[in-house]
Amino acid sequence: MGLAGTLSVLAFPFFIILTNGHHHIESEQSYCPFKLATGLPCPGCGITKSLVFFYEGNLWKSLSYHVFGPLVVIAALFFSILLLADLLLKKDYIQHFLYKKHLGTILGVSLGIYHLIRLVHFIYTHTFDQIVAESAWG
Repeated sequence: MGLAGTLSVLAFPFFIILTNGHHHIESEQSYCPFKLATGLPCPGCGITKSLVFFYEGNLWKSLSYHVFGPLVVIAALFFSILLLADLLLKKDYIQHFLYKKHLGTILGVSLGIYHLIRLVHFIYTHTFDQIVAESAWG
C-alpha cells in the first residue's frame, strides 16, 4: 500500500500534464476543502501545481507554488525505493528511516512556519473580497 501511495504521488502530476497540459492549471479553482470553505490556503495548497511545474523543469515556478513540492518528489522517490527494497529483500528498511520522532518534529515545525509565512503574505496581498472569491462562497 505504501509503495502504491508513493508512486501515485509521483504519477498524478504526469496525469495532469498529459490530459490537460499546464496552461490553465494556474487559473483553475482549487479543490482543497479548506480553501473552498475559507478562501485561505491550507498547508498543502499548491503542492500539486508545484509538482507539475517541477516535472516540466521550471524550478522557480515550482518553488513559487510550494517550497516543499520538489522535496515531496525527492521523498516519494526515496521512500518508493525503500519500500521496494523492503518487499524484495524482506527486510524493514522503511522502519529505520521513517519512524523517527525528531524527523516528524522537524518536518512539522518547518511546514508550520512556512505555512504561517504564506498565510500572512496571502492575507497581506489579498483583499477580503478576493479571499471570499477564492472560496466556494465567492
